[in-house]
Amino acid sequence: MGAIDTAASCREEMPTRYAVIGRIRTVTGKWRPYSGFVRGFVRAALNAVRPVDVVPSPNIWHWPDVYEVENRAQDVNGAIWTALSEECPFSVKDVVDVGCGDGFHLPLFAKTAKSVTGVEPHPPLVVRAKHRIASMSNARVVSGPAQRLPLDDASADLVHARTAYFFGPGCEPGLREADRVLRPGGALAIVDLDGTADPYGPWLRADEPRYDPAVVEKFFADNGFSLRRVTAEWRFEKREDLEAVLRIEFSAKVAERAIASVAGLSFPVGYRVHVRRKPIGLIL
Repeated sequence: MGAIDTAASCREEMPTRYAVIGRIRTVTGKWRPYSGFVRGFVRAALNAVRPVDVVPSPNIWHWPDVYEVENRAQDVNGAIWTALSEECPFSVKDVVDVGCGDGFHLPLFAKTAKSVTGVEPHPPLVVRAKHRIASMSNARVVSGPAQRLPLDDASADLVHARTAYFFGPGCEPGLREADRVLRPGGALAIVDLDGTADPYGPWLRADEPRYDPAVVEKFFADNGFSLRRVTAEWRFEKREDLEAVLRIEFSAKVAERAIASVAGLSFPVGYRVHVRRKPIGLIL
């Protein structure tokens, strides 16, 4: 997940998704809980320096190296990429990746796309993303939030966002911005976790009791999006990597429950792929 840019209404809808993680790994390699004081201090500091419409990602902002491990483990069989290629082919097209984080997906788009532009609001991640694509002539990274994309009108064929910003009610400003930068016939593709699919969905809902998958799916359906469910496999090289990733994704209690329920080095994760195309011609 890249940095999460969202309006206040979206923060109210899903408050626990952006909570500071409950545990941190010390220099000795042991996991220790944050104190309530540290959580409050970090929140206050972030509120003082960040734009009001940018909410920090609870994982990649704090643990980008662990999140790199997570990205490499996700979708090892390419199920999401297959779905994207079938729903909205992007070969020889201009692609925008909103909330691109440190740019992990940009080289994958750049292999076949005409161009790919990553958009990310968090300055340290912008630096990392630019470093990642420095040798690629058809890729670039710009700084900005989803609801104010620093891009020209009608400049993209595909706007892609993966577990970033577009979480349901509250993301309407980002939907309008995506429509603005898309050419007629272009597609907005939103990839997010499926809160109904075992085992990840129940872990997610345990940490976010006010998150209702049915409400989110209805929001996208009401806004003209298709829905395709995809099951990806997360596979790790080492058990310690799996455990570290689950600990940056969930609260301490839920993370330990998730870790205990996974016997090996892999588990399935359900996703929703929502796609909406910008109309060609006049809408009567």
